[in-house]
This record gives sequence, C-alpha cells and structure tokens, in this order.
Amino acid sequence: MLKFIFFSVLMLFSASSWVSVQLLLFLGSLLFALFSVNSFHMGALGFGFGVDSIGYILILLSFWIMALVVGASQKVKDSMNFHSVFLVMNLLLLVSLLLTFSCTDYLLFYICFESSLIPTLILILGWGYQPERLQAGVYMLFYTLFASLPLLVSLLMVYSLGGTLIIGLSSLESCSVLIYGLWYLATVFAFIVKLPMFLVHLWLPKAHVEAPVAGSMILAGVLLKLGGYGLLRVLPLFLKMGSKLSWIWVSVGVLGGTIVSLMCLRQTDIKALIAYSSVAHMGLVLCGLMVFSWWGLGGAVAVMVGHGLCSSGLFCLANMAYERVGSRSLLVSKGLLNFMPSMALWWFLLSAGNMAAPPTLNLLGEVSLILSVVSWSKVSMIAVGLLSFFSAAYTLYMFSLSQHGKFFNSLFSCCSGKVREYLVLALHWVPLNIMILKSGLLMHLV
Repeated sequence: MLKFIFFSVLMLFSASSWVSVQLLLFLGSLLFALFSVNSFHMGALGFGFGVDSIGYILILLSFWIMALVVGASQKVKDSMNFHSVFLVMNLLLLVSLLLTFSCTDYLLFYICFESSLIPTLILILGWGYQPERLQAGVYMLFYTLFASLPLLVSLLMVYSLGGTLIIGLSSLESCSVLIYGLWYLATVFAFIVKLPMFLVHLWLPKAHVEAPVAGSMILAGVLLKLGGYGLLRVLPLFLKMGSKLSWIWVSVGVLGGTIVSLMCLRQTDIKALIAYSSVAHMGLVLCGLMVFSWWGLGGAVAVMVGHGLCSSGLFCLANMAYERVGSRSLLVSKGLLNFMPSMALWWFLLSAGNMAAPPTLNLLGEVSLILSVVSWSKVSMIAVGLLSFFSAAYTLYMFSLSQHGKFFNSLFSCCSGKVREYLVLALHWVPLNIMILKSGLLMHLV
C-alpha cells in the first residue's frame, strides 16, 4: 500500500512533465508485476487494504492502460489544452482504481468504487469533443448513482446483521425469501449497471462517443471491469439466491448480447460500434459470473483482461483515424488502407483480437465462458452460437468498411502514423497475445 502512495505522490509532483509521468507509470507496472500473488487469500493486510490474485491482475492492467493513455493523448499536450490538469485527473482516476482493487472492506470498496466516477466525469466534460458531452456525463452520473444508493443501504444491512464488512468474513443470517431476494437485487444491481448489462447499457455508448481518447480507453480498459470485480466480491454472500435467479441473468446476457451485436451491424460511428461491442462481450462475462462455476469465473477474468487491452487499442486506433480525417463516420473514414497502409495491419490485428481469434487472450476466455454457459444449460447453445457468429460479423464489417472501398474525395494526403502511435498499439497487442502462454495462471486466479 505504501508503494502505491509513494508512486501516486511522485507522479503528481512530476505532473508538469508528460514523458516523466508516462515513464513512471510504466515503471510502476513493472515493479508491481514483480510482486506476484499466487494464492487467492488476501496478502499484505493493513489499513483495510490488501491484494489477492484477481485484484493483482486488474491493478496491473490499470497501470498499463493508464501509461498507454498518456501516450495516446499527445494532442492534449500539443494543443496546450490544460494538459497538467488532464494528467492530474488521469492520475487521480488511477489512484481510485488502485484503491478499489485493493480494498478488503465492503464499505471502503463502495467509497473507492464511487470515487472513480468523479475524475471520469471531469475527463468527459472537460476534454470531450462535442457539446453533447454534457448529456453523456449526466447519463453516466445518473445511471451509476441511481443504482449505487441501494448498494450502500444493502452493505449497511450486512453490517447490522453480521457485525463486520470485511470481505470473506461477512455472512448473512437466514431471513424471509422476499427480503433476501430484494436484498440480493439491491446489491447486484449497482455492479450490473457498471458492467453494463443490456437494458441498463445506454449510458456507455453515449459516454464513449463523447469522451476524449483517454476517457474511452479508461472506460473500456478498466472501468467496465469494476462491475465484474464487484460481482466477484458480493456474489459469495448470496449463493442460494444467486443459484435460483441465475437463469434471469444468463438469459439477459446472451439474448442482450445477440441484440446488441445486431445493433453493431447498423452503426456508422466507429466509436459507437466499438462501445456496443463492449456491451456484447460483457453480456457473456455476466453469464460466466452468474453461473459461478470454475470455468465461468476463470473465463470471465480472462475476457475482462483481454477485452480491456483489445478494446482500448481499438479506441486508440479510432482516435488516430479521427485526428487525420476529422470524422468518426464509417461513411467518411473509409478506404483508409490507401492513406495509412501500415496502420491497416494494426486494425487487422486488433480486430482479430476483438472477434476472439487465436492466439489472443479473448479466445481462451470466450471458450471457457461458452463451456460454462452451455454446460449449465443446453438451450443456451443457440444464443451463444449467434453471439459468437455476430461478434465476428460486426468486427469484419468494421474492418472492411473502414479500410477498403473508395476513399472520401476531400482527403488528399495523410500521415501513415508516428512512432509514438505504433508503440502504443504494439503495447496493447503484445500483452494480449503473450498472456495466453500463461493461461494456466490466469485460469487459476479464482
């Protein structure tokens, strides 16, 4: 914990230097990677904080994505658009994420979980592109706050009955089925909105479309994982009710994912398409978490990490195209292969990751999730098959329409890419494909 505080203070003091902050973030991820935790038990307890294996991999992901965010947001520095404040907001968001993933107390976890909303909101409102960013920020704020208040009441009830809020020690005494069911829904709903589940997902595409590249990368890379991480922490409290109601969540997850995939096929905005594809992937993650089997939990963690790297890289690519073409529309920014042939390779590699092609980490996670859902119910095979098919369909649609075809007439010259941009994309893609070599470690996190 002291290491986190030391790095946070050091980074805040050096916020004036863009490169030094990025190097410190990479150094932080490297040092944290050396302190591997191999057991599920909480380690290094103190002041209500500690790290287990799931928190460890998500903290490492947070460090890594934040370092890449600083690299991808060079335009903020070049335009002198309050770049010091921008860095401080990103670092505050990183600190809130680190605290969230290392909490051993439910109430402390709730406070850190909600505190990540404020820097994200400031990033969207302060550095977003269109005036609609105000509406997007309000959407995100009200969706999250509406769902989180019942969670606070639920946690206070857990404390009044069990006498403790320490994760792993809290337990619920028997009560009436109706109260137990309402209690379960109130606790789970906040994390389902954050995930987000289909039906409560409308805030996510709006937030992604209006956010700057930093906001989109953080949202896709780490903030969506808060919902899955929260479910992993609270579901053990409600095992009986969870097993009875899991059919609802699995049904909404696979059917919602299929419907969202169809919506992806008619999107013309690149960022909206990638955002809706995140909802489809998280629907499958929700199924794996609610089935609560070894395959489901391991696959959910693998997909969360893989999707964090892959989706963040796709948003980074979409921003690079937007900076050159001036539009996010697939009808305008098509035929990019003619202007940026080298960049088309990265479009292909990250699109392959998005459709869970080998050897990406997404393949390991999705195979595990499909096994868990199909072994839980044979009927779900149809919806899961459609979800996998449409996942490949909308990814190919995005790649082919953006890279091929007749280019827009007003374009006459284009920079194929800078070394900094290729470095950022490579640092998304390499971990995504290398981590499958340690698949045994990833699957044994839970």
